[in-house]
Amino acid sequence: MSPAAISVKGLKKSFKDKEVLKGVDFEVHRGEIFALLGSNGVGKTTTVNILSTLMKPDGGEASICGFDIRRQPDHVRKIISLTGQFSSLDGVLTGRENLIMIAKLRSVSNPVQVADNLLARFNLVDVANRRADQYSGGMKRRLDIAMSLIGKPAVIFLDEPTTGLDPEARIEVWNTVKKLSGSGTTILLTTQYLEEAEQLADRLAILHGGKIITTGTLSELKKMFPPAKVEYIKKQPTLEEIFLAIIGKKEEK
Repeated sequence: MSPAAISVKGLKKSFKDKEVLKGVDFEVHRGEIFALLGSNGVGKTTTVNILSTLMKPDGGEASICGFDIRRQPDHVRKIISLTGQFSSLDGVLTGRENLIMIAKLRSVSNPVQVADNLLARFNLVDVANRRADQYSGGMKRRLDIAMSLIGKPAVIFLDEPTTGLDPEARIEVWNTVKKLSGSGTTILLTTQYLEEAEQLADRLAILHGGKIITTGTLSELKKMFPPAKVEYIKKQPTLEEIFLAIIGKKEEK
């Protein structure tokens, strides 16, 4: 059996006197979209920064496709890509120029062809020669994600990919991420938007109080929710109701 795409065991991290991660454990299967769900400030971005080798953990261990993040950071960086909360585009360059620049930096053969293929794939051909700072929010995020695919990374981290976007732009990004899942790419998505996790994730984990308090598919999490009240129709719980119920139970303990 092949190793998990992402394996995390007992991950810890503190900042000054605040312990943010208190022993985080989870695994992400190859080729799935895995959502790390939690409120602002619970450590989602910290987890991503550690897994992408931008930050060192205080304790625990983690590996990406079998490569240890501490002992083999160079190997990890070669097989991952990270799209953060804020756009990493060069606004002076056009969309095509941004893609070509990244392709050259990653020593990809035929960077122009790679750029054109990605522009077509992400429906950006019509704005390919427009400066990136003139793009809409949704276009910028689509270009951001397109740039993250250059070099064909095995694992992509999407940290709050729709933060600050309007509903229409958010749906654009959701459709883009859904297309990626069909290509075999493993995606770890962090989000505070419950609907986003419900729309995109094959499996999800809830990070709360510095630890993962539950992991599973949406169907598995629904089984943790009290049975639906039957009046005239059977109402299925939303992910928001499940999330709040699970956190409430943990806090009561």
